Amino acid sequence: MIHGDARRAALERWLAGQFQAARFSLAPASEDASFRRYFRAVLDDGRSYVAMDAPPAKEDCRPFVHVARLLREAHVNAPEVHAQDLAQGFLLLSDLGTRTYLQELSADSAARLFADATDALLRWQLATRAGELPPYDEALLRRELNLFPEWYLSKHLRISLAEEQKQILESTFQLLVKSALAQPAVYVHRDYIPRNLMVCDPNPGVLDFQDAVLGPITYDIVCLLRDAFVSWDEEKVLDWCARYWEKAKRAGLPVATDFGEFWRLFEWMGLQRHLKVIGIFARLNYRDGKPKYLEDTPRFFSYALSVSKRYQELAPLARLLDEIT
Repeated sequence: MIHGDARRAALERWLAGQFQAARFSLAPASEDASFRRYFRAVLDDGRSYVAMDAPPAKEDCRPFVHVARLLREAHVNAPEVHAQDLAQGFLLLSDLGTRTYLQELSADSAARLFADATDALLRWQLATRAGELPPYDEALLRRELNLFPEWYLSKHLRISLAEEQKQILESTFQLLVKSALAQPAVYVHRDYIPRNLMVCDPNPGVLDFQDAVLGPITYDIVCLLRDAFVSWDEEKVLDWCARYWEKAKRAGLPVATDFGEFWRLFEWMGLQRHLKVIGIFARLNYRDGKPKYLEDTPRFFSYALSVSKRYQELAPLARLLDEIT
């Protein structure tokens, strides 16, 4: 097994073969919450590529290659896979640049960038075909939700819930899973956030899609508008969500006919995701030695608390969150 700098050396040898011995430079391109690493390979003639290093014992490149093809077939600007070595865990990808939505978003640019991201999302959802992606089923939804008590409450806060609190959490999880499974199923990127969208032509470029599934239609739009790393006024979120809903209806996607019902589904789907991500951020710290993500936990707690206070069925969760914070 190749580890550490030896993997980079192996990647350089592989790239030298792909570039037919043309001279190139290699530099880190981005960080990732997984075990994948990305490098930018720039040839002397100015051509630029991104090389992915995904240790086969930790990561499987095949879903990335498959979903990249699905996205490109849907006319979404995902990286083209120029070369692959699945045995070593190396991919050579087209370069979508260095300007992320997260870096470029501002009060002036947000409406334009989110309109582009919404249009790309609609193309992705409209391309949905059965049998291409694994289902976002009850087992997966529950595994994700359980990250919250396992990693955040037990590991991070060192809290042991009382039986009544455990029951509140279980009842809430049942509501959220039922709501998610009742939604029409479409292609779901599963991390359609400004950090994974690139400002480029055509806009946006879409990254980090290897965990895509067939699942709830509200999932990706809530990822986009209620993100871990940037927050917006509720009026803006409501407006952008309504614009997505109107476009989706016109495009023939199976969104709820009543916007009030769509908004509830959006909020409850977001709550499922926010509880999951709070758990993931704790796991990244304690299991993977990546503490910086914990800094954004308060944003997700704010989302979760706000949503749970707006719905009578979720009021017990609101009380529980108040008790533990």
